[in-house]
Amino acid sequence: MSSKLTECLENGRVLVADGATGTQLQAAGLTAGMIPEEWNVSRRDVIKALHVSYLEVGSEMVLSNTFGANRVKLARAGREDFVAEANLRGVEIAQEAAAPYDAVVVADMGPTGELLEPLGPLSYERAVEVYAEQAGYLQEAGIDCFWIETMSDLSEILAAVEGIKRVSSLPVLCSMSFDTHGRTMMGVKPGNAAEKLTAQGAHAVGGNCGATLDDMLHVIQEVSAVLPGKPLIAKPNAGLPRLEAGQSVYDTTPEEMAAYAVRFVEAGARIVGGCCGSTPAHIAAIAQAVKGL
Repeated sequence: MSSKLTECLENGRVLVADGATGTQLQAAGLTAGMIPEEWNVSRRDVIKALHVSYLEVGSEMVLSNTFGANRVKLARAGREDFVAEANLRGVEIAQEAAAPYDAVVVADMGPTGELLEPLGPLSYERAVEVYAEQAGYLQEAGIDCFWIETMSDLSEILAAVEGIKRVSSLPVLCSMSFDTHGRTMMGVKPGNAAEKLTAQGAHAVGGNCGATLDDMLHVIQEVSAVLPGKPLIAKPNAGLPRLEAGQSVYDTTPEEMAAYAVRFVEAGARIVGGCCGSTPAHIAAIAQAVKGL
């Protein structure tokens, strides 16, 4: 495991994460309906350049382009055969980018896109199996830790943690998307999620994506009140998007995001970065702002 990650999880060192992947790949030509992980094979140069663009401005963590590389999600696009290669190649590119910067290589894992029983067709046990499969490939590729992100359903993220724990002893970071009056789309509260995820074995918890920077601050404050001293995660969007000429535009400036990053750290966050709409300029400002905190 990376010494930087150990210092963060055990000694409270602040780590700067990277910024958006999806919106940056869209800017590079990824269109609706395309599988982002396919670029781990067909557009390796673009994926590596994206990682490097964050690392060279101060990011200390690089999240692999494997967010949707689980069997359930890939099956919906008719690509069940791509699970192993998507994950192995995604980590390989992240490692290539991270090596010159001694950065933490993070295995990125996201939702299956299916609702769990009783609301949907996916059983809890099947979800555990799906995440265990993905985690097995990610660990085989040689990562420093796992990060399960952008989750709304507490049962699904708990299944993901259990799946990882079946195949790995590496640290697990967990962040949910709290975007509906301080709750996830499925009604999950930050404090409740943090307690249950920590009991399941998560090493750091918090939020990513979401609605506003102020909402994210409230999430960190609520979790910190429930779990004082726990390393927390804040990786918010650069505000809410608006459509301009058919394109999503995010108005939050790097300076605004950096100012909030300081407040996140003061509230207990130890991993800070950006999600949708954030760019290398946002991460550069964050890195400069939290340096020395």
